[in-house]
Amino acid sequence: MAKYIINTEHKKSKINKEIYGHFSEHLGRCIYEGLYVGENSDIPNTNGMRNDVVEALREMRIPVLRWPGGCFADEYHWRDGIGPKENRKKMINTHWGGVVEDNSFGTHEFMELCRQLGCETYINGNVGSGTVQEMSEWVEYMTFNGVSPMASMRAENGHKDAWKVDFFGVGNENWGCGGNMTPEFYGDMYRRYQTYVRQYSDDPEKQIKKIACGANVADTEWTEGVMKTCFRHCEPKFHGFMDGLSLHYYVHPEGWEIKGSATEFDEKVWYKTLAKALYMEDLINMHGTIMDKYDPEKKVAMIVDEWGTWFTVEPGTHPGFLYQQNTMRDALVAGLTLNIFNKHSDRVKMANIAQLVNVLQSVILTEGPKMLKTPTWHIFNMYKYHQDATLLDSYIETETIGEEEEYMVPNLTESASVDADGKLQITITNLSATDSYPVETMITGRKAEKFSAEILCEEMHAKNTFDEPDAVHTKNFDGVEKIHGGLKFTIPACSVLHITVE
Repeated sequence: MAKYIINTEHKKSKINKEIYGHFSEHLGRCIYEGLYVGENSDIPNTNGMRNDVVEALREMRIPVLRWPGGCFADEYHWRDGIGPKENRKKMINTHWGGVVEDNSFGTHEFMELCRQLGCETYINGNVGSGTVQEMSEWVEYMTFNGVSPMASMRAENGHKDAWKVDFFGVGNENWGCGGNMTPEFYGDMYRRYQTYVRQYSDDPEKQIKKIACGANVADTEWTEGVMKTCFRHCEPKFHGFMDGLSLHYYVHPEGWEIKGSATEFDEKVWYKTLAKALYMEDLINMHGTIMDKYDPEKKVAMIVDEWGTWFTVEPGTHPGFLYQQNTMRDALVAGLTLNIFNKHSDRVKMANIAQLVNVLQSVILTEGPKMLKTPTWHIFNMYKYHQDATLLDSYIETETIGEEEEYMVPNLTESASVDADGKLQITITNLSATDSYPVETMITGRKAEKFSAEILCEEMHAKNTFDEPDAVHTKNFDGVEKIHGGLKFTIPACSVLHITVE
């Protein structure tokens, strides 16, 4: 029996709600058809936003949304997406499928979407093909409430009051699609561009948090070069200069070129996928160590603003649209990754899974008027109780499982927190495709008098389809028993368990 110890008296870091954030790019059917159908669509909508999708995202408490990219961000020119839609400039989306982008979803539409969702805004600016002036004027257009050319233009386009921009990314993947820069060159560009991301309000609650482009996977040279360049010959006033540094990592079980099927895999590939997902912890540690050299007080957040599974597209779909199905394998990847983020919430302050609808590891899939919630949606809905809670010191005994020595994984992962109401929130994943495990949980510092549990548990290939949209869903779990000093239960194979102790 695995021993699981939770010390409620040892409170650690805050688990920022933004760790449960999401990402929407002008890619495939994420924005168009997925989120936005236009005001004249037969699909029920409010100001062009799909009502069913908005309702589902509100249910799982989406905290923050990143837009417009991704690679698309560094070829996006914001003026093309404002004003009367019939006059907006059409362009070719060179990164994603070579399709025509009509810019009918722009700044006003994104802000309206976030208003409906009740979430924070994360805007990615164009460094790769844009100018300092362009970025500066976009920030003015969105956030300045006084008399200025950009504020007047915003009012003429139908929105008199300024919006709140919570986070602003200064470029995206500038080591690759965002300009193929060296870390030192980008560091200098970041210093220059962020200077003109102006703070137009003295209210601390309205300050824009600035995010620098961080590394691709294990490129520690990028992290070192950017941090060194950004904090060279200047007093390191972190707040207002650099509030976060991004990190991107995708799980490709069969490698970047092949990737592998989202639905057809064996146990060998199952464990390989989970092992690669667990690599996220190594990445956080290696980049965090470099960040600690320049920022030992952890004032600069690690922002994992692109993560998730990336498989071969579904047969018969556009290869540039990155549409993939979502199984219990994706659910386990999400559960173990969110547990990792929780455990490292002293440094990781925001994360954005890619992507929100119809692209990569989506929480929502749509087909015309139909919509379904993926297994990954159910994980975010289960884990939402960790948002803005306080991480607790916890430890679980594990054994190593798998079919190849290179891709062995621990059988269990977990995290525990206490929320604002004083409730203990526990999330546990069982990574075994076949075996269940008894667990004895010892909770120090409080009694487990009242508790409830829910579980996501199906065989590893299980998925939701438009014919069977609820084949995979959470269920009440009555297998938790009270014992002296805590709880005991047996966690089934291929499952994610959430327990609330009041």
